[in-house]
Amino acid sequence: MLAGVEPVTARALAAARDLRVISRNGTGVDNIDLAAAQQQNIRVCRAEGANARGVAELAIGLMLSLARAIPASDRAIKDGRWERQTGFELEGKTLGLIGGGRIGRLVAKMAAGLDMRVVVYDVAPVAGLTMLPLEEVFAVADVISLHCPPRTDGRAVVDATALAKMKRGALLINTARAGLLDENAVLAALESGQLGGLASDVLEGEPPVNRRLAEHPRVIVTPHAGALTRESVDRAVSIAVDNLLAALGA
Repeated sequence: MLAGVEPVTARALAAARDLRVISRNGTGVDNIDLAAAQQQNIRVCRAEGANARGVAELAIGLMLSLARAIPASDRAIKDGRWERQTGFELEGKTLGLIGGGRIGRLVAKMAAGLDMRVVVYDVAPVAGLTMLPLEEVFAVADVISLHCPPRTDGRAVVDATALAKMKRGALLINTARAGLLDENAVLAALESGQLGGLASDVLEGEPPVNRRLAEHPRVIVTPHAGALTRESVDRAVSIAVDNLLAALGA
């Protein structure tokens, strides 16, 4: 099976009696019931790193969009209003990365080109980058960008406690997984001004049923499009097919 983002449930796997391998044309496998696949001896392969460039560039684009209120300015002009918002420059600001994998490292490289200071939290050291404990990353960063998988116990990484540690007015970027955020805590932080803005490519429910976060005036949302570039799609499909053939011994 060459799989995209559609759910691959235990029920579907139980019906696929001759299935030997599932090859994702992407990195994440949280849409696949891995326990059921393991129980049926179905191998699951991932297209590692295929979408890293696309997601990293989107993260930087979202950061710039928040810093300069680009979507709000565009909407105002299209609505016939001439409204200018004072933004801020990224030079000299601190970017805190939660996760230092392929995507995180690319974001760090791009941010360095904007003359930002970059600090990282990861469970393993990341060569060439300043590593800090998670609490310190939240405390020192002007912008937080999430590039990590969800916690295995389902707890949010960005909850009320983490938000309280952040600089007042800091920005938050999420191009990873919606479950990394406690949406109620994020909404409360936006309303109080503790959080200056959120830009997210991922939401609970896609499209979201609860639209409170998506419709907030200081929130920018995109439709899980980080990997949706021509180049990323071509790389992902090519890697996924190669993985499929290798697993089948072709």
